[in-house]
Amino acid sequence: MLEKIARPEQIRRWDGDMPVRHRYTPGVAGNEFFTALKERGVLLGSKCESCSYTYVPARLFCERCFAELSADIEVGPGGDLVSFTILFQGVEGELLDRPEMLGAVRLDGADAVLIHRVLEPGEEPLEIGERVEVVVKPETHRMGSILDIDGFRVVEI
Repeated sequence: MLEKIARPEQIRRWDGDMPVRHRYTPGVAGNEFFTALKERGVLLGSKCESCSYTYVPARLFCERCFAELSADIEVGPGGDLVSFTILFQGVEGELLDRPEMLGAVRLDGADAVLIHRVLEPGEEPLEIGERVEVVVKPETHRMGSILDIDGFRVVEI
């Protein structure tokens, strides 16, 4: 919609619920990412030689120049916290017993950020730029999904 709405009261709307379902398919590069995570406990990225940009999770093509990529670079497990948020409600709108934190982390060797939980940040407030590391579940508990990562743990320097 490109036109400016001059009279919002004239907008038609319908109240109700619309059931929406979504199924994520990781694709070829995503499958390599999840296989490496499950079998070796490492995170795979893809580096574009043309743009010098490294994606994580791995991609098949560069979103900037459309060059073909491969999932062949290990990134992390350390990285820098570039942003975070504190959650007081769950996905269904329920109040959480204790707040949770999500962090956006630029892993070592990557340009893109990965978003996941921040585990037990400690007594001090989180700060942008703080060093963190990925915590991967034990091998016997991995299933080949993003939940094979428990989250990010603050690294004491």
